[in-house]
Amino acid sequence: MARKEIKFAGFGGQGIILAGFIVGKAISLHDRKEAVFTQSYGPEARGGACAASLVIDDKQIDYPYPVSPDIMVIMSQEAYHDYVPGLKEGGILIIDEDLVALDDMAKKAGKIYRIPATRFAEELGMKIAANIVMLGFFGSIAKDVVSTESLKKSVLESVPARFREQNAKAFEKGYNYGLEILKGEK
Repeated sequence: MARKEIKFAGFGGQGIILAGFIVGKAISLHDRKEAVFTQSYGPEARGGACAASLVIDDKQIDYPYPVSPDIMVIMSQEAYHDYVPGLKEGGILIIDEDLVALDDMAKKAGKIYRIPATRFAEELGMKIAANIVMLGFFGSIAKDVVSTESLKKSVLESVPARFREQNAKAFEKGYNYGLEILKGEK
């Protein structure tokens, strides 16, 4: 696998940083690839813009910051406006369809995937798990980046024990939805 750049973005309180951390952990510890994780967030504890970025490669990473992400996972309108202009031409854009409205900026994406991640998490009785629903969806779409097994294992290792079952359900919900979307593309 050649160098891949991924950015997760949304607002504080959505678990964006945790989502990026989980993907980085899955790739580096379980899939045994090189990964660098960076994060940025505004001064607000909740509600401010935040982003998690990953650079992944089979060989040592010489520059740890994304230049033009191959994949963006966007979970807020503000993040869409702030980060989508930097998406690689022909890249993959994944959005929470209930929180992000697309405009002409999305035209640079080669593929756009939509999931109602927050709505699915609410239906599962755990709105805070929208990031995990999104990770399941990401795992179904980006199998060339991270293995499903590694990603799910990292989710379960990274959440409190008392919430593992709920997070496993959230992951499966997103993953299965992604498989349905991919079937429709064929």
